[in-house]
Amino acid sequence: MSNLLDLLVAGLATGAIYAIVAVGFTLLWQTSQTINFAQGEFVMLPAFLMLAAMHAGAPFWLAVLIGVLLSLLLLGLGFKLLLVDPMLRHGVLPLAIATMALAIGIKEAVKQFFSAEASPFPAIVPAGDISLLGRMVSLQSLGVFALAILAVAGLTAFLNHTAIGHQMQATAQNPTVARIIGVPVERMILLTFLINALLVALASLLITPIYLAKFSSGEVLGQAAFIAAIVGGFNQVRGAIAGGLLIGVVDNLAAAYVSTQYRAAVPLILLIVIILFRPQGMLGRAEERTI
Repeated sequence: MSNLLDLLVAGLATGAIYAIVAVGFTLLWQTSQTINFAQGEFVMLPAFLMLAAMHAGAPFWLAVLIGVLLSLLLLGLGFKLLLVDPMLRHGVLPLAIATMALAIGIKEAVKQFFSAEASPFPAIVPAGDISLLGRMVSLQSLGVFALAILAVAGLTAFLNHTAIGHQMQATAQNPTVARIIGVPVERMILLTFLINALLVALASLLITPIYLAKFSSGEVLGQAAFIAAIVGGFNQVRGAIAGGLLIGVVDNLAAAYVSTQYRAAVPLILLIVIILFRPQGMLGRAEERTI
């Protein structure tokens, strides 16, 4: 029972991070029809930017601030202006291919200029165990889960209860009508890219202490978050959250009770089942687009 509880808590912690990254997938798709296949590398890169700042002599808090600011500049503003805007006018498929190339470029650049070896990363949540329901569970897993859920809840509240959040939702639902009623659509789209950059920086800060800073870590994380977004519903933020939590728990339980060799196959099987029987995802809505 203790082992199962620890597995569930660890799975929820990992799943909450998947949810953060999946929400970024969903927001970009809703507002700008952008599928960013470099999203996993976007999570990997901020950790190395923070490590570089610490190696240059910056304290951890300042390194985190530098990493977040650089993420906003490079992965938010730069990504939109230098890649998405020029490529999107040619269609979604060329943009998707461009983000795949970007993923490879980021991974190889980190491997070349930083390190090909895994590097430890400071944890913002202390290690150790804590008693929960009479059982000992990882304090780090609980802390990561709490911070991730707090971030997602804050974003949801921002989208649902602020004027800017309503404008972002209007842009996502129908940008043409949003322009007619005076919503600054381009500004809302740019804000979405900046929010995504902030989300991936937070995910990097939470997950890197657990799995170390590795140039190849973006592949697994990006795939898991992409599956989570599809399983939950690619056009719903709440679907991305639910999908992330589900994938995290299923992946952890599969590694413990099935096999570590086949753990990657379990989310893929779940993805296939969802696509076959509910293509819009668990909480997504069916939609048709004019082509």
